[in-house]
Amino acid sequence: MQAVQQGDGDAFAVLFDRFHRLVLVTALKIVRDVSEAEEVTQNVFFEIYRIAEKFDSAKGSLKVWLLQYAYHRSINRRNYLVLRQFYNRPEIDEVLDWEEGTQGPPQLFSQEIARVVKEALGTLNEAQKRTIEMVFFEGLTLRDVSEKTKESLSNVRNHYYRGLERLRNCLTEEPGAVRRDEAVSFGEVNHVKA
Repeated sequence: MQAVQQGDGDAFAVLFDRFHRLVLVTALKIVRDVSEAEEVTQNVFFEIYRIAEKFDSAKGSLKVWLLQYAYHRSINRRNYLVLRQFYNRPEIDEVLDWEEGTQGPPQLFSQEIARVVKEALGTLNEAQKRTIEMVFFEGLTLRDVSEKTKESLSNVRNHYYRGLERLRNCLTEEPGAVRRDEAVSFGEVNHVKA
């Protein structure tokens, strides 16, 4: 850790190799989702690298220090996901594997699914659409998107999560239902006319 504090990248690589599984398992037990646990792990090690000079071996071991960061960041992420109702979504297998004779959505053909996805993506603004396409279709991480688009990571995350929320709303709203943003626009128009 002293070498990391002096800016030695190789020492940080050794530290990552030695402790990344511990941090990942801790995050996974708390957030209960592999991709979210991986994101937490990346954030923990990024933060550790950034604030390495704050580590004091007299106060405790490196392992305990890392676990504290992993635990707190995982709890924060879980709270964020609960707030966004991440854990209330049905799994894709649950939606697509309906037994015959049960009440459930009809099985969509691949062309219909492609049309629905295209329409849903059309509801996004350009930044949200670009971010979601880069993550899902190109397999980039949010950090990669940030570097590629020269936008801050917080902006990219904002585009990503707002885009996902808009897609979720678009795909789950009732046909013919007036969306909240349309209702506001309609109300504003009526108010202006009055």
